[in-house]
Amino acid sequence: MAREVKLFSGNTSKYLAEKIALSYGMPLGEVAFSRFSDGESQPSLDETVRGCDVFFIQSTNSPSDNLFELLLMIDAAKRASAHYITAVIPYFGYARQDRKDKPRVSLGAKLVANLLTTAGVTRIITMDLHAAQIQGFFDIPVDHLDASSIFMPYIESLNLPNLTIASPDMGGTPRARMYAKHFNAEIAICDKQRKRANEIESMSVIGEVKGRDIVLVDDLVDTAGTLTKSAELLMEKGATSVRAMCTHAVLSGKAYQTIENSMLTELVVCDTLPLKQESNKIKVVSSADLFAKVIRRVYTYESISPLFVK
Repeated sequence: MAREVKLFSGNTSKYLAEKIALSYGMPLGEVAFSRFSDGESQPSLDETVRGCDVFFIQSTNSPSDNLFELLLMIDAAKRASAHYITAVIPYFGYARQDRKDKPRVSLGAKLVANLLTTAGVTRIITMDLHAAQIQGFFDIPVDHLDASSIFMPYIESLNLPNLTIASPDMGGTPRARMYAKHFNAEIAICDKQRKRANEIESMSVIGEVKGRDIVLVDDLVDTAGTLTKSAELLMEKGATSVRAMCTHAVLSGKAYQTIENSMLTELVVCDTLPLKQESNKIKVVSSADLFAKVIRRVYTYESISPLFVK
């Protein structure tokens, strides 16, 4: 007898999970979330999962309640005899804590990997980790999706006459190089020096940008300080236009105001995180179809590599 697929969602990603379920062709499973008077959450799966392949869709962005909600749902499915439990984590929070860059700090990404594995998850599906090597923190399969398969068709639709791909920092160079290779385009890099987290001291541009239509690519945008400063610097160097493609719209603090007042033509993001407010400069492209295709291929044991841009 074929195993049954069940899709469930936590509270923070339900808007995306509904689109994934629609694309997949089945309704979301029923989950009841009750709270004790002190705020402690208790999810309950309101349908059987015995012997099923269960997929939980939940980003682990702040607050930490979102992560713990996912852990509790995984634990509930494990104790209810689910056959296979996959955590679909569109945005993997704590991924910026992937190394000890100074003494006496935690490895948050490794800790989250341990928590998920201990809870009972048997597979991870996620998109554009802040550091790809985080996959190595897991001893279970990790399907690391690439938003380039969403952004590249959008860039092609723009028909930019003098396209140059740029990275807002040195760390994003491999991503920018991959985009540039696909489009046979030039590449530029914005080299930044930081005083401390989220505060830039200085920035310079490596590469020719005069008269070029620049597309900045990055995995996430948080305060938008780096992104908007990069756009300003590129325009000062003679760029014709600057737009950005960033997978995860974290957008904290005054990010929306910063983007609105920036030199960016537009900021294109995926729907891995919900927008907190509307903006004339922010465009959202959906990742739902990609996640639905991957879920189906994981269930049928098919390769997911054909879904990636070559």
